[in-house]
Amino acid sequence: MIKFHELKQGDIVSADYEGQRADGEVIELNGDDKEVCVRTEVQDFWYTCDQLYPISLDDDQLRKFHFERQDLPGGGVKYLKGPFRILLTGPGNFSSFEMWYREDRRHMAKPLYVHELQNHYYEMTKVHLEREPMVKAG
Repeated sequence: MIKFHELKQGDIVSADYEGQRADGEVIELNGDDKEVCVRTEVQDFWYTCDQLYPISLDDDQLRKFHFERQDLPGGGVKYLKGPFRILLTGPGNFSSFEMWYREDRRHMAKPLYVHELQNHYYEMTKVHLEREPMVKAG
């Protein structure tokens, strides 16, 4: 479950619809009812927070956001997207890492979820971190 106050328009989450989970993009927030409209490949639908789940940040997710991966001597891994950087001490080690954008440098002491990375990215760059837009089928 994700807390309502953590979500912003454009965040990527996993939504549970009648036992089936699908990744989708938050397209609207209803603060009065604490409901979130999520666009998946199937449909746009309103969910409550107990139907939304975070997506773990990993190499595959960063590539979906078009980060370029550089393997470093000594086993570290750097991900680049323009001047934004993520530095891991080893491949797949998202338990403790650094990210920076210009003079704003942050150390993450725990793994992040995709929506949390998106929110850090926006705070640091003032630009939304987006995948290709979700398009409804049909």
